Amino acid sequence: MVDLLDGVEWRVTPGLSPYADTLAEMEARAAAIRAGEARELIWLLEHPPLYTAGTSAAEEELLAPDRFPVFRAGRGGRYTYHGPGQRVGYVLLDLEKRGRDVRCFVSGIERWLIATLGEFGIEGRSEPGRVGIWVGKGAEEAKIGAIGVRVRRWVSFHGFSLNVNPDLSHFSGIVPCGLGEYPVTSMARLGATAGMEAVDSALLRHFPDLLGRLGQSSCDAGDS
Repeated sequence: MVDLLDGVEWRVTPGLSPYADTLAEMEARAAAIRAGEARELIWLLEHPPLYTAGTSAAEEELLAPDRFPVFRAGRGGRYTYHGPGQRVGYVLLDLEKRGRDVRCFVSGIERWLIATLGEFGIEGRSEPGRVGIWVGKGAEEAKIGAIGVRVRRWVSFHGFSLNVNPDLSHFSGIVPCGLGEYPVTSMARLGATAGMEAVDSALLRHFPDLLGRLGQSSCDAGDS
């Protein structure tokens, strides 16, 4: 556990965290942040294999409903997969004091992940109209990171997932984020052999840049 800029708590939970318990704790923490009873939080963890459905999820995009547990997440977006080897980051920030700009917030998360990937020789990018992090071009284009956030009373929760070294075959049970024409990939598939601890260290180094962007008048999604 680390204290960061502006008193944000940085938490890394080892092992596999049950999704339902994690979701309950995250929602309770978001409410406590709004009430002024808890600090903001970046929470990094891994889940056992599961699918989550965002608020825009279409049932026909769940291709294997009996393969893994399915949870209604309450975040934005469609179906996504979580599992071992994937770094999940829950981002609980008080946007009331950080500019009330959700587009800037999402753009900032994208830039944060892109900078992190850059430390491992991976050129990530955002794409207009497609939230998330992408690599490659043409036939090699693939998604390496997903973003799905929710904001309640100007406190953010949920966050991102970054494919470090998950079992990519597990994504075949869904249409990931509703974008069936694009495959998913991972840092390991692209030749980056870094472990989760190294990825977490890179995330930590670049996190202050996200906070610095929030509330800036020049910050908008088109700048990502």
